[in-house]
Amino acid sequence: MKFEQIRQILNAQVLCCEEIMEDEASTEAYASDMMSDVLAFVTDQTVLLTGLVNEQVIRTAAMLDMHCIIIVRGKQPTPGMIQLARQNGIAMLTTGFNLFESCGKLYSSGMREGG
Repeated sequence: MKFEQIRQILNAQVLCCEEIMEDEASTEAYASDMMSDVLAFVTDQTVLLTGLVNEQVIRTAAMLDMHCIIIVRGKQPTPGMIQLARQNGIAMLTTGFNLFESCGKLYSSGMREGG
């Protein structure tokens, strides 16, 4: 599945790194607002879904070599988050769906839990 397909499934807006939207995404996703859980349980590159909007999300994703973060509930990340994601080559998207709906839509489209 390509990042662009994920964007379409979630009717998401791309906030940075549009140039990688045609790249292949992982077939796994992980959803959490607790970055300690992400660090503890994610073992492969996955798509991260979260409602947390602070720079720690980007730092966590960068440490795990993730390539896509999806911010849920229509939340808007800070300009600092977007800049940090761009510097790390991490696509950042935002969707109006909540975390549960977003995970369900991706699961129905073939993504599975990463971790």
